[in-house]
Amino acid sequence: MIPALTPELILYATAIGLTTIGLAGVVLSVHLFRMVLSLVIAEAGVNLMLVLAGYRWDAVAPILTSLGEQPAMVDPVPQAMVLTAIVIGVGVQALAVSILIRIRQRYATLDRWEVAERMDADIAATAGTPRDVSQEAPLGERPLPPIPAKRVDPSGSES
Repeated sequence: MIPALTPELILYATAIGLTTIGLAGVVLSVHLFRMVLSLVIAEAGVNLMLVLAGYRWDAVAPILTSLGEQPAMVDPVPQAMVLTAIVIGVGVQALAVSILIRIRQRYATLDRWEVAERMDADIAATAGTPRDVSQEAPLGERPLPPIPAKRVDPSGSES
């Protein structure tokens, strides 16, 4: 039996879906601007989840109007947290976009792997060291562990 689609279930599914889509975009994207947009989507999902965590479906806004008996109220703390998170998120997004603009001006691309390669080359050139381009052969002359010698039995078999 399929559960009834209540507004609460739809909102929770939307929050989880937005967060999942955003995180998948951050992990799977190779374009830096798309990664920032995915982060914004994930942030919207988390903010929705926080608002839903403090919401009560049978409650009213937390505004005191009289000293008499008050009905059940919505918890205002998650709402305040979400407002703070939105402000911080906008600041982080502005910083990320400004960094992306500088990266695009400097390297003429926003491809994650090309930018990483060009940054590695710039860092090596600035430091005056050769660039480590191989993951197979480490820089320096550190000793490798000795290879165990094969013993030969008098019967001619190796052990």
